Amino acid sequence: MTPTASASRVFFFDIDNCLYAKSVGIYREMGKRIHAYFQTLGLPDAEASRLHHKYYTEYGLAVRGLVKHHNVDPIAYDKVVDQSIPLEKYLKYDQELRGMLEGMSGVKKWAFTNAYQVHAMRVLELLGIRDQFAGITFCDYSLPDFACKPDPRYYAQAMRDADISDPSQCYLVDDSAANIDMAKQLGWTTVHVTDDPESMHGDFQIQCVKELPSVLPEFWAARN
Repeated sequence: MTPTASASRVFFFDIDNCLYAKSVGIYREMGKRIHAYFQTLGLPDAEASRLHHKYYTEYGLAVRGLVKHHNVDPIAYDKVVDQSIPLEKYLKYDQELRGMLEGMSGVKKWAFTNAYQVHAMRVLELLGIRDQFAGITFCDYSLPDFACKPDPRYYAQAMRDADISDPSQCYLVDDSAANIDMAKQLGWTTVHVTDDPESMHGDFQIQCVKELPSVLPEFWAARN
């Protein structure tokens, strides 16, 4: 992470399936590993699928449900799920993405993820953009009742981390409709990264994060 001069506005960027395309395959691979973890608890295939979906929907992360209802150690879980994925197989340095982030002016850029720190840093490093963010808010699995999006406590934590108190000066770029909806409810400006052409979530909708300058061009005015 690289410190930046203080800015009155903060852009919070989700990481997974947002800074890279969902189609690269990490989402699918992670889903397989989460499902396999549920099965290690002795759950039959159908029940594992049901609980995976239920916990993700209710808690924002499947692991939160596993911790709450199955006494799972989230750090151990992370090692065999997120940390076991060979990210270098799916991600590479993205010059276009880096250029877009470098071109932003007058804002602080902050990574805001539901992942644990290890996975988040690996992704940012492989994409070649780790130094583009002033900091990161990640799910701290070491805490007994860690929060994650779309829990409003987690948005408040991100604002504290990024040293900003006015929600009207906060922007969220995220692929999750639930996360976008909560941010908008809290007064943030929101950009939904989605392949759904009919999405009505957020203030703006784009198919790829690299399209961000097309909906908020004022933050790239200095480079034009």
